[in-house]
Amino acid sequence: MLTENTTRVLEPADLGAALAVLESAPVENAFVTARVQVAGLDPWRLGGEMWGWYTEGRLRSLCYSGANLVPICATPQAVRAFADRARRIGRRCSSIVGPAEATGELWRLLEPSWGPARDVRAHQPLMVAEEPSATVAPDPLVRRVRKDEMEVIMPACVAMFTEEVGISPLANDGGLLYQARVAELVGSGRSFARIEDGKVVFKAEIGAATRQACQIQGVWVAPEHRGKGLSETGMAAVLRYALADVAPVVSLYVNDYNTPARAAYRRVGFRETGAFMSVLF
Repeated sequence: MLTENTTRVLEPADLGAALAVLESAPVENAFVTARVQVAGLDPWRLGGEMWGWYTEGRLRSLCYSGANLVPICATPQAVRAFADRARRIGRRCSSIVGPAEATGELWRLLEPSWGPARDVRAHQPLMVAEEPSATVAPDPLVRRVRKDEMEVIMPACVAMFTEEVGISPLANDGGLLYQARVAELVGSGRSFARIEDGKVVFKAEIGAATRQACQIQGVWVAPEHRGKGLSETGMAAVLRYALADVAPVVSLYVNDYNTPARAAYRRVGFRETGAFMSVLF
């Protein structure tokens, strides 16, 4: 039994305690919870370590350290401990992302040794919906992407990622990991698109899914079709699929400067409930 405040790398035997922390905030933790539910806490399967912060022997906060550094239910004291560990190890991640307050403090502590960042998105509204849209009719042409349509969906996925993140997902390994992720979403029935004449007009994915909540990502409309309301009708369709087949709460987060997208999501029925922050390297 740990009797004082401390942090350590969690082991597979800590799974129950870790899930209790994750599931205490099911919407904001959906991304990490989904990974842990599938992979457990073994670093090889999880794709990174899970750090735990203990107070008086009880696990209170977590931090996922893999391709992303993600503070989870992190108290100020836990953030300081996670920052100390991250500073000692050195930066291995491509981004820091999570609830805005904890992520902001984590970056403040790490910036002197990890900075500068390529981009800091300090306020990304977290939006949720629990019912199908009452005002926007879902696009009947939006459907699940079939497994034999990978060559059709990949160019749209690459365009969306490059537009959103600022670098191509094909840059490092020729896109092998990114293509595998897209294939995983397509194979699990969580990739949706409107496809006309062999080209994607609208697309979105359910990137993370648990029993309590799921998270939509990768929303994209082909440039020549923007301004026609397709993001609204497409999102209404994906929201309907998500609520019917995946989870009772659907979430997403969006850059605060993307006012057209925020307005479109509100018209579909999403409401802002918090904020994320992303630091991109």
